[in-house]
Amino acid sequence: MTTNALRRNGSKGQVGDKVFSGAALGAGILILVTLLAVAVFLLIQALPIFSADPELVSGGEGFATYIFPIVIGTVIAAAIALVIATPVGIAVALFISHYAPRRLAAGLGYVIDLLAAIPSVIYGAWGYLVLAPALVPIYAWLAENLGFIPIFEGPASQTGKTIFTAGIVLAVMVLPIITSLSREIFLQTPKLHEEAALALGATRWEMIVMSVIPFARPGIISAVMLGLGRALGETMAVALVLSTGALIPSLIKSGNQTIAAEIALNFPEAFGLRLSELIAAGLVLFVITLVVNLIARAIIARHKEFSGAN
Repeated sequence: MTTNALRRNGSKGQVGDKVFSGAALGAGILILVTLLAVAVFLLIQALPIFSADPELVSGGEGFATYIFPIVIGTVIAAAIALVIATPVGIAVALFISHYAPRRLAAGLGYVIDLLAAIPSVIYGAWGYLVLAPALVPIYAWLAENLGFIPIFEGPASQTGKTIFTAGIVLAVMVLPIITSLSREIFLQTPKLHEEAALALGATRWEMIVMSVIPFARPGIISAVMLGLGRALGETMAVALVLSTGALIPSLIKSGNQTIAAEIALNFPEAFGLRLSELIAAGLVLFVITLVVNLIARAIIARHKEFSGAN
């Protein structure tokens, strides 16, 4: 190949790099602009509620009194989902990546990925028609035998539509996110690290603890935080399986509410200050999600240097 041809190919490569770099930069800027536009819209629409007379908001209770219980309900539902989905998702991901035969691992991976494609309203219908009735006798047993614990205080719901049921449905919904991302991170563990641990006499589980988990820790945290974002913002599934009510400590009684479900159930009929109140609730959820992601990024940055991940 002549020198001129090499120069032409080099110039074409430089042009391609510049085009790709500009497109990537434009996409990043577009995302930031969109995020800022959403934040500005929510803030402008919510301003009337912050400047209004507190006696005219939420039946005279004020916005703070209105928003606090549903924020706590949102956090409770998301926490239940993560407590259930995180260990299950990580265990399934480890089984697929390091224990299952290749054919079984491929099939199980497809099934897990397929769960993420199911619409949330289907999960809600399943929770309402199948899961909630099945949990009624379990709730009754918990109230009878463990009712002295505040979270299991009775009387138990006769329909099964409780915050704990909502948390289980959310756990099923975030499970494919945590499992899929964790599986991909586990598979990226350097083979030399795994082989070195095995060569030193470690069992497969000891190799996973010494090599795979430390390497994958930032990815696991990212997967859990992504699942948390899904759980915090889920609407229809929670609205279908939760009998809304006042904030209560018990997880098996009818009551509690989440921000997303509150907005979905009341938005069609809202107007005036009530509409601004719901948009302000959406702004609070937006801020919570943003703070959660910032905390997640800080945790990942702190652990990244110890994991060996790039």
